[in-house]
Formats: sequence, structure tokens, C-alpha cells
Amino acid sequence: MNIGLLASHNGSNAQAVIDSCKVGILQAVVTVVISNNSNSGAIALAKREGIPFYHLSQATHPQPDKLDEAILETLRKHNVDTIVLAGYMKKLGPRTLTSFKGAVLNIHPALLPKFGGEGMYGIHIHEAVLAAKEKETGVSIHMADAEYDTGKVIAQAKTRVFSDDTPETLQARVLELEHSFLPETLQKIISGEIILPTTE
Repeated sequence: MNIGLLASHNGSNAQAVIDSCKVGILQAVVTVVISNNSNSGAIALAKREGIPFYHLSQATHPQPDKLDEAILETLRKHNVDTIVLAGYMKKLGPRTLTSFKGAVLNIHPALLPKFGGEGMYGIHIHEAVLAAKEKETGVSIHMADAEYDTGKVIAQAKTRVFSDDTPETLQARVLELEHSFLPETLQKIISGEIILPTTE
């Protein structure tokens, strides 16, 4: 599997995927990292690891169709067959989604379909989980489509919500789960244990 990683901020899930590839847990290669943030940790990570990286955003391509085209061309240039959105805060454009239909995965720090959609990102998700007095939360890996967090869920991992949790402690525990669950799920796709739907 040739993975194209898209990330917006710290890139800790991107790091988990790259590390898993390096030690053989994940039988894949990260061929390119794309970020919409020129100062992101994901770009710094790619520099350290010697992985080709690109800043592609409204700053570089103000017209949405041109940005979509640039992202698609970059993914093709680096022979990507699976896109992994690892904390990527933007929607992919229609050309990229069509060209990689059935091969775009997103990781979301909640048990979808709960706590998904626009505005449900970062600490806001964990605040919402606690406000709803949920007994458990976790991680969802799903097929990405043209909307936020609406694609078919292919795998979930759960963790308890404790009575003394704060949004920050919950976020930290879920993030730790993400770091192991994302590479594990990708490897199950590679091995055929998880079959991705051909249509969404």
C-alpha cells in the first residue's frame, strides 16, 4: 500500500503511521505528506523522515478547483493508492474524491455517527461527549466523502469515559488509542481482514 498522508496540525497520527511502516507493523510506504498548513507538525515530520511533502491550501491555490487539481496531481505523482486523512481539517475536492473513490480513509476521535459533522473537531468533540454524559467514546475510521464524517464506518475502537474526566484527559486517552488503532486498521485492510466498500 502506497499511502498519501494529509494532515493539518501536529501530525501525531501521521507519525504513528510512519513509525509502524518503519518497524514492519504496517506493510506500507508513506510516499507523500500534504498539509494545508505550511507550519504544521506534519510537514516538520516529513522533513525529518525524508518523505516528500507539500503545502497545498487556499494560500497556494485560491480557486477550489485548482487546489483540488493540485492535490490530485501530487497524489498521482507519488503513486498513492490510499489516502489517509490524519487530522486533516479540510474537505477534499470532487476530482480527488472521484479518482480515489473507495480509497480515502479518515480517522475521527468519536464513535460515529455521534459527535461528527461540521464543528466537531479537536477538543470540541470531547467537550460534547462529556456534556452528553456518555459512558464510552473512542475512535472511528471511516470512508471519507464530500461531507464531514458521513462516510461508511469501517472500524471502531472504544474506551471508557470516567466520572472525573476532563475534555483534556479524554482527548489524551482517545489520541493514544488512535495512534495504535489507525496502523492496525490499515494493516487489516492490506491483509484483507477488512474489505473496503467499493461504493459509499
